[in-house]
Amino acid sequence: MNNIDMVRLAHTSPVMRLTDTEAQIDMRRLRAYRLGRIREQLIKRDYAACILFDPISIRYATGFRNYALFQMHIPCSYLFVPAQGPVILYESESSYHIARGLETIDECRPALQLNYFFGGSREQEWVNQWVDEVASLMHEHGGGNRRLAIGRTDARIPLALANCGHDIFDAQELVEAARLIKSPEEVLCMNHAITVAEVGISRMREALTPGMTEVQLWSILHQTNISMGGEWIDCRLLSSGDRANPWLQEASDRIIRPGELVAFDTDMIGPLGYCADVSRTFHCGPGKPSDSQRRLYQLAHHEIQHNLALIRPGVSYRELSEKAFKPPAEFVANRYPCIAHGIGMCDEHPSIFYPQDFEKHGYDGVIEENMTLCVESYMGAEGGYEGVKLEQQVLVTANGCEVLSRYPFEENLLA
Repeated sequence: MNNIDMVRLAHTSPVMRLTDTEAQIDMRRLRAYRLGRIREQLIKRDYAACILFDPISIRYATGFRNYALFQMHIPCSYLFVPAQGPVILYESESSYHIARGLETIDECRPALQLNYFFGGSREQEWVNQWVDEVASLMHEHGGGNRRLAIGRTDARIPLALANCGHDIFDAQELVEAARLIKSPEEVLCMNHAITVAEVGISRMREALTPGMTEVQLWSILHQTNISMGGEWIDCRLLSSGDRANPWLQEASDRIIRPGELVAFDTDMIGPLGYCADVSRTFHCGPGKPSDSQRRLYQLAHHEIQHNLALIRPGVSYRELSEKAFKPPAEFVANRYPCIAHGIGMCDEHPSIFYPQDFEKHGYDGVIEENMTLCVESYMGAEGGYEGVKLEQQVLVTANGCEVLSRYPFEENLLA
């Protein structure tokens, strides 16, 4: 698609009904694009293949989804992706049917127990057997190339492969590079996830009353996400009143009182596996916000708008950091960890840091067209009582960026 189409796409919420007459997301094209991006990165780095264990990376490469949260801490499935040749999924034989219909997977083979939960004292035995199988795959499909990228897994696996003469590299770098540039279908999936998140946000806003607890309010977003086909939420970032400063405190059973600010961050993996990462802050009535509450909100809003205006293709991460909004001194200590970050099937590369943190933690790069980013702001004075969290999700276009998240800001706090 050309840029005009992508700009229009940024404002499109796809139809998700089982009809033959309305346009839907082309999932085969989506999967082909993502697998193609992985293989482009393998070829670019002269790797013969990669082996992926992270369920999000497996889903990105193939569309295969099974026990994602469980496999984030007990990986049972793994995926062999050669630069050229068949894609092989290793999975429990009882789960082969889940891969049925995925044209991105050429073959399913039984997974060995490459984790201590299932393998126990025999794990090394299974690792040794797995190394022999990898050697056979590399011989068959590597063309003499022994350069192999390995995803996040038990340390025994890359050590064993290296000891057998393979040149081992980290697969996360190539996967993040592949995920950096989004296809039209990915943007549509993301729009659908954001739509679901905004339904949840609207329901939270309507339900917010003094006397409810933080977790009661937060549960509304969870219920909405699951009931509308979403998957999980990375964390429970919702806090009120004095718990909203400093930020990064998860929801508790604290009772929300009249006149307080309530801030939250969705961090929501919605339908089709894409993330909606949007932050808003509400004022809990009755009554009107105080001058200090409005000041916090307006500073955060100004930071978001200022930094959105800087985003366009060709701008370096360093330049964005240097030109970013400079909050008043009392807010610097409690600043958010980054100005902006990538977004896709979860929070993704890059992270763009504040000037105070750039030399210590930062790295350079360039904003590119069709990247998707989340632009962040948190305003809470050091030693202050309350704080405000705002965040917008955007698509980078040829001329700047298009905001994907639509939920409005609070008029009574901007007044």
